Amino acid sequence: MPILALGTAGSKDDISRMRQAVYWAIEAGYRHIDTAELYRDEEEVGLGIADAIKKGLVTREELFVTTKLWNNHHARSAVIPALQESLKRLGLNYVDLYLVHSPIAVKDDGTAEDIDYSETWRGMEDAKKRGLAKSIGVSNFNSEQIARIIKECEVKPAVNQIEVNPTLSQEPLVAYCRSVEVAVMSYSPFGFMVSRRKHDSSPPRFDDPELTKIAQKYGKNTSQIVLRYLIDRGTTPIPKSTNKDRIIQNIDIFDFSLTDEEIATIKKFNKNTRVLDLIEWKDHAYYPFNKP
Repeated sequence: MPILALGTAGSKDDISRMRQAVYWAIEAGYRHIDTAELYRDEEEVGLGIADAIKKGLVTREELFVTTKLWNNHHARSAVIPALQESLKRLGLNYVDLYLVHSPIAVKDDGTAEDIDYSETWRGMEDAKKRGLAKSIGVSNFNSEQIARIIKECEVKPAVNQIEVNPTLSQEPLVAYCRSVEVAVMSYSPFGFMVSRRKHDSSPPRFDDPELTKIAQKYGKNTSQIVLRYLIDRGTTPIPKSTNKDRIIQNIDIFDFSLTDEEIATIKKFNKNTRVLDLIEWKDHAYYPFNKP
């Protein structure tokens, strides 16, 4: 799995620009594209991939494509049909990685549904056996939930995609995943450095003095420092952008590494504050954020 991915979750306006963004990303050297049924941009992502293949920038085999199962398809029998619909939108025969977007099952109207995530995982195993997904994993799962899947099911999750950024360092969960050889993908890698609906004053900002000092040392900007921080912690960050210059900038992080002291400095920004908390489902039996 390439250790940097283009994220594609965004606004309605972002969806219309995603085809071009995916093409620019592949042109810039990205080989991992992350999407999801929830983002409603799989078709645009697929068109961007098709454009890049048609232009000879890459072959399908050189790309790593991740998508995700949404919460209203958690019944075992619903997993393969949901993935088949995603593949149809993407214009692909398989994805490299298919993730359970969260352990929470809901009905089409968004109300809670009583489906055990272990049943969902068996549907994911079915999809892998059919060759529709080369690898399968989870997203927004805590350590207890991952441990249960490993204990009860046939195939161990290859990945846990979770929020990791300077304001939410997730050290216990990242360490646990590493201990059981489950790779970590880091979404919302900039945390509150970009504008959010809550806690917009939470440091660090892009002009933070400590980040700026590190950036000046390496001839980079602070966003590149944060992405490198996540990579040097052994995770795969997923920065989202539809701006060509920022897409190119975000991948220009492989000519330096941070020291242990610099990583520790960035970890000090941690407040255990989430950009995404799924608070609308906080009473669900499998709400994952009550435990690390």
